[in-house]
Amino acid sequence: MIEDLLPDSVVAVEAFGDDEADQAALHPEEQAVVARAVEKRRREFATVRACARRAMEKLGVPPQPVLPGERGAPRWPEGLLGSMTHCDGYRAAALVCATDLAALGIDAEPHGPLPDGVLRAVALPAERERLATLTARHPAVHWDRLLFCAKESVYKAWFPLTGKWLGFEDADIEIHAEHGTTPQGRIRAELLVPGPMTGARRLTHFEGRWTVRHGLVTAAVTVPHP
Repeated sequence: MIEDLLPDSVVAVEAFGDDEADQAALHPEEQAVVARAVEKRRREFATVRACARRAMEKLGVPPQPVLPGERGAPRWPEGLLGSMTHCDGYRAAALVCATDLAALGIDAEPHGPLPDGVLRAVALPAERERLATLTARHPAVHWDRLLFCAKESVYKAWFPLTGKWLGFEDADIEIHAEHGTTPQGRIRAELLVPGPMTGARRLTHFEGRWTVRHGLVTAAVTVPHP
């Protein structure tokens, strides 16, 4: 599902639920991170890292621990970039050689409406207006949840490039729907703060794709090299 949103150079591995959760397979450093966590947290932590290690193997990289770094962002083996996501019933990791992309971010959310009050906290006025139009045209999609998912994927691509926080109000996201039997389309995030440099180019926007399948909304953002 996630892989369909990403370039061919990216390897994505996903799991529905925690069938692959093997906490004994965690590296000692990883076990220490979740030693005091509740069972649910330990299982999702183990499963998403199992996905990440399978992706490493597909890229020809020996499986290694994936530890949280600054602001919880995963620290990847040298030469790799990646992103992970987990929500109820779903875990996924996407990895790519750093020579193929400058950054990537993925996110998945249950396909349901956001809790009351959350949309106003995360969406700009212009975004809320566009969501109203999309809802009128395609009422089966929970566009508020998709916007939240898109913003999360943008942040996950942004942070490794900058090491800085990106607020919900710092990117204006346009969601475009495509015709077809499966809800899907494109994302464009206009940065409202100075963007990171990639080579000699300063980024002004991020682009990505989204889809709704299996009761989930997923989004993926990729940043190419100049």
